Amino acid sequence: MNPILRNAFRTSAILFVFAIIGTAMMAYTFRQTRPVIEKSEQAEKLALINQVLPKSLYDNDLLAAHRELPADDLLGTRKPTSMWLATKSGQPAGIVLEAIAPEGYSGDIGLLVGISADGVITGVRVTRHKETPGLGDYIELAKSPWVLQFNGKRMEENDKPRWRVKKDGGEFDARAGATVTPRAIVKAVRQALEYFDKHRDELLRTTPVTPS
Repeated sequence: MNPILRNAFRTSAILFVFAIIGTAMMAYTFRQTRPVIEKSEQAEKLALINQVLPKSLYDNDLLAAHRELPADDLLGTRKPTSMWLATKSGQPAGIVLEAIAPEGYSGDIGLLVGISADGVITGVRVTRHKETPGLGDYIELAKSPWVLQFNGKRMEENDKPRWRVKKDGGEFDARAGATVTPRAIVKAVRQALEYFDKHRDELLRTTPVTPS
């Protein structure tokens, strides 16, 4: 065999063996660390959920009570999203919904919305956004308490005018020069309440029924 071809073959064989060993090591590491990573992810998710629905309101395993909801305009979603049903002593106590505010200044704003069984907001948190740092990012609890003003709010009949920022005649605060972002979130939270009112029976049913 030509020496050049022999060397090329030897080099290729060595690289192939290293590739197999490397792949096997990566697969082993993934298998060993996956349970730890999944447990950490679940703990982080539960901690965030507990910010919008206090632990004192329920006694079930909330992560195990996860359900999938179809895309819905009231939730601002374009693909299936998640909800979690909270119960206490076997009775529905509230839910946590994933929602989207699609009219943010820089695009979609992801939200978690906690709602008690009687339709009261227990908490709202922003889970993702691309709003301008130092201007529109005050929607994050870490940056300001702005998002806490939703706590305790509910939807009454003919109540839509109240669910606006003060600049538009409503009751929700917004910083001057950065009203597009809060306006989008106020609307999204209001629509999440409308979604809850529309599908209350299905959402609070302990035997899952997907809202139509």
